[in-house]
Amino acid sequence: MALEYESILKVTEDFYAKAKIDFMIGYHFRVIDDFDTHIPRIADFWTLQLTGKLKNKTHLPFNLIEIHKTLNARKGEYGRWVVLFTETLDQAVLSGQLTQDDKKKWLEKINLFKQKIMQLVF
Repeated sequence: MALEYESILKVTEDFYAKAKIDFMIGYHFRVIDDFDTHIPRIADFWTLQLTGKLKNKTHLPFNLIEIHKTLNARKGEYGRWVVLFTETLDQAVLSGQLTQDDKKKWLEKINLFKQKIMQLVF
């Protein structure tokens, strides 16, 4: 399956299903009312990052760095975010939902986002 909105949405849903119950970072997501309604917007962000396309222009602008700064997350929590996302991508590859090349593209963007947030927040 190519990197299209539907596959990106599925990975995003799978990741946040794990993240919301995670012992280390889950509390960040559990305090947001109707968090699941934000999933399509998050998937649209990743779609733009990974493909240059945008499914829903009403999701602009993406102020993710600013939004994440207000979380007051610790460095280790961003590391945990990467671990969980990597596990989710591994499962997507094993299930045939993503290719290794797709996973590589995701990881490049994930690491870039982590670097940016670390520079700005810490």
